[in-house]
Amino acid sequence: MALNNEIKQQLGQYLDLLESDIVIKADLGNDENSQKVKDFINEILDMSNRITMEETTLSRQPSFTINQKDNESGVGFAGLPLGHEFTSFILALLQVSGRPPKIEQDIVNRIKAIDQKLHFETYASLTCHNCPDVVQALNIMSVLNKNISHTMIEGSMFQDEVTQKNIMSVPTVYLNGEEFTSGRATIEQLLEQISGPLSQDAFEDKGVYDVLVIGGGPAGNSAAIYAARKGLKTGLLAETFGGQVMDTVGIENMIGTLYTEGPKLMAQIEEHTKSYQVDIIKSQLATAITKKDDIEVSLANGATLHAKTTILALGAKWRNINVPGEEEFRNKGVTYCPHCDGPFFEGKDVAVIGGGNSGLEAAIDLAGIAKHVYILEFLPELKADRVLQERVAKTKNISVITNVATKEIVGNEHVEGINYADRDTGKEEHLALEGVFVQIGLVPNTVWLKDSGINLTERGEIIVDKYGSTNIDGIFAAGDCTDSAYKQIVISLGSGATAAIGAFDYLIRQ
Repeated sequence: MALNNEIKQQLGQYLDLLESDIVIKADLGNDENSQKVKDFINEILDMSNRITMEETTLSRQPSFTINQKDNESGVGFAGLPLGHEFTSFILALLQVSGRPPKIEQDIVNRIKAIDQKLHFETYASLTCHNCPDVVQALNIMSVLNKNISHTMIEGSMFQDEVTQKNIMSVPTVYLNGEEFTSGRATIEQLLEQISGPLSQDAFEDKGVYDVLVIGGGPAGNSAAIYAARKGLKTGLLAETFGGQVMDTVGIENMIGTLYTEGPKLMAQIEEHTKSYQVDIIKSQLATAITKKDDIEVSLANGATLHAKTTILALGAKWRNINVPGEEEFRNKGVTYCPHCDGPFFEGKDVAVIGGGNSGLEAAIDLAGIAKHVYILEFLPELKADRVLQERVAKTKNISVITNVATKEIVGNEHVEGINYADRDTGKEEHLALEGVFVQIGLVPNTVWLKDSGINLTERGEIIVDKYGSTNIDGIFAAGDCTDSAYKQIVISLGSGATAAIGAFDYLIRQ
């Protein structure tokens, strides 16, 4: 195992920030995987005289824990923390050494208040861009509270465990030996699962916002920044901060940036938003909006927020195919993230539902892992860009089946096949396979608005004018939840700015 010079240079700068001496306690055998982990640890030891290693016995081999001298931290790694998890490893070193994590004080207080023994285990893939959020959150909890411990388990090194537990999606978290959660989650969402939601009392002193933005994606953050820059009292309410962009791996059309990745972009955007006086409220779900003397937004925990204007930047989520078996086998062969879950289907036959850009990009990625990839498209022709269609045509282990309707996903404990029908003849066919990747586009997160009086399209999109205003005075909307012609990150950013300026103009005219 050898870290390249660029990574070593960056790592060296972080190791200089260690607040105290670190002891890595490792359980290593004589097998190939243990040697890989040993080589990795030795490279780290060679880079800092503040880190030492001791051999010990742990519950898995190869694995190691990161501790201060004479002080167990509860932070462990089983396997190699490389790929997307290398950042988790670096942060664990810093935080265990005593460097405080960059989280709000109220989150710190809630973590420290947990008084039950909790041991978490997160099964992760090194190609999963969602896994680090969960791994880093649980590591922070372990550092801050001695009742909590956490081990990241690299799935490829512990394939027997993955197979035994029938894990087909990452991150998958176990708590005290029982499955706890699966999929991306923020530290706020994990805290809510552990100790319950914030009480209504936490929202009593919020007062009345000039602008309350609902949504934490590009449109919502853009709106919040523009509103705050106008000197308006601004709040940002987000069930999931980052939105759909967090599932986007490669971004090459962000003007001024040749290449970035979704989580990195949203981390930069969040930092930008926090540089202004914006009251960010995370992991809280809005359930209703009503226009009275001011605008009232009801939350799932029973609290109510008040604002003079509101900007709905609700974003969108992956559309379900809504056939028998989809929910039953979710995370058991049915998945929506080829980058995260693709490695679980190495050498297996899989299907991608959807012939748009997302579907073909997923198929191309999976073709390098899976035995064979079938693309099922509802329309008579693929909808993707020509360049993607040409790449698919040249890829030998991809087959395209058009003009078909998916009827059922079948299996026992996990996916074993898919049934589909030719839309012209009605003839049904069966494909034996082990994975189904759903890529049929997005649906706006507006179901909760159906009784609000806000005008929606048949697709559930919020109808807005050129100022971002809805049909209700003081309520604006922006981004992928609106009836904008195109859904792109850069368009959402501009849409959020438009809505914020529209809200400002509305306020100064009242």
